Amino acid sequence: MTDSHNSGQHKDREAAAAEVRRMWQPTPSWTQPDPSPAAATPPAQNPPAQSPPAQHPPAQPSPPASTPRSSQATPDPEEGEEVAEEAQQQPDALSPEYTGDSWSQPAAAQAPTPDPWSKQPAQEPAADPWSKSAGQEQSGDSWSRTGRPEPAADPWATSGAKEPAADPWAQPAEQDQQSQLSPAAQHFFPQGVPGQQAPQPERPVSYRADELLQALPLPREAPAEKGVRSVLRLRPGTAERLERIARATAATAFRRPVTITIANPKGGSGKTPTTLLLAGALGQARGGGVVAWDNNELRGNMHLRTHDTNSRSTVTDLLQAMQMLTQPDARLGDVGAYLRHQVSGQYDVLTSATTTYAQIEAKDFDQIHRLLSRFYKVLVIDTGNNEGSSNWREAMKASDVLVIPIKWKSLSCAAAVQMLEELDHQGPDAQRLIRRAVIAVSNGPGDVNKEVEKQLRPYFESRAAAVVDIPTDPHIAAEGPLDHSALQPATRRAALELAAKVAEQVTIALNVPR
Repeated sequence: MTDSHNSGQHKDREAAAAEVRRMWQPTPSWTQPDPSPAAATPPAQNPPAQSPPAQHPPAQPSPPASTPRSSQATPDPEEGEEVAEEAQQQPDALSPEYTGDSWSQPAAAQAPTPDPWSKQPAQEPAADPWSKSAGQEQSGDSWSRTGRPEPAADPWATSGAKEPAADPWAQPAEQDQQSQLSPAAQHFFPQGVPGQQAPQPERPVSYRADELLQALPLPREAPAEKGVRSVLRLRPGTAERLERIARATAATAFRRPVTITIANPKGGSGKTPTTLLLAGALGQARGGGVVAWDNNELRGNMHLRTHDTNSRSTVTDLLQAMQMLTQPDARLGDVGAYLRHQVSGQYDVLTSATTTYAQIEAKDFDQIHRLLSRFYKVLVIDTGNNEGSSNWREAMKASDVLVIPIKWKSLSCAAAVQMLEELDHQGPDAQRLIRRAVIAVSNGPGDVNKEVEKQLRPYFESRAAAVVDIPTDPHIAAEGPLDHSALQPATRRAALELAAKVAEQVTIALNVPR
């Protein structure tokens, strides 16, 4: 009775030692938790020394049913180490069916609680559930490293694979997280689940001047300058804001000097006042750099419509000094001595000859045009009434934009229509000039014929790029020197609108190769 009791205690200790070793055995991260509360033995502990199977004593009977289940509970680590040492000191208690693995149990002995994940048949002895072959009998512990130097294979990998498969539960860092989302999840997380995206490389900080300037905040809109809004320091109204936009458009910086020609063969159609209004509006918006040129072949009247600023020189005097003014060291002040400066409009004026013996021809036009283009950014050219003169045709060839002044009168409109038809037969350049033309309607007192306007306004709107109406102004109707500061506010706004429309067409013309 005593021997049987000692044998049962010895068997309990052996089972406890086996459970402790299995408890401290490291478990891969991909394994499922063991349903048994026991843990594995640390891998640092080597199994006890093995002896030949013939030297083991016979197998001991199974412990009685009344044996306490303390061996199946999770033991204390210190107690587990003591039990393991005691089990190592008594190797004679192993089964006679010992096959070289000190952790193996005989087939008849009661094995620990089987792993529920194992798919082996019930009649076969319990084996390692993570082995490669479920039906093949294990000859040693699958966790032992003495018989097989290679690490344990992944149970999810194919049995014939040489290398262990990757962890199926681990997500590779370079794999796109968004591709693993369902369509419904991608609707809520179009950029992927927050916190699971791969870290994006930091963009290098750019210190380029253009990028830094673009990142600066836009300046605030200046308060109103007119009316009650200016007193209350409020934002400008719609009319004032449109006026600011027109002024900014008229001040467009062109990449080369540009030429604007005002033409209508009918005398008295408003060519000279329109030239001065346009030059003054452009000069005020741009702050200078504008010259108005009276390109009449005989005698124009621009000298009568501008202020005499102690300069009685004309285009004839300028042609006589052309050799000196075309020298490389010539300056704007040298050319300005032959021009009239208009202070209120901030532009200069080159008047035509006052005598009949100096007629301007094509070669004269080319010399003057090259000289003025050297010192001025915008040239506004007034023409005469003779379409057949060479200087008139040269002005059309050099034009970037054509401005046609008319009045709503039969003769004025008829001359403009005939000029457009004549230009339409001069080739592609003249046709493009017609499409970029701007119609300036400047009526004097009693010049408006409603029936003519009703019939011809649709025609001009279809042929030209824009039609601008300039209201009747008593200062213009007086036929004296035109002073921009004496114009009515509506007239100044109309002149600024005309300048903005012309600047838009100049920008379009510069984008088309000549």
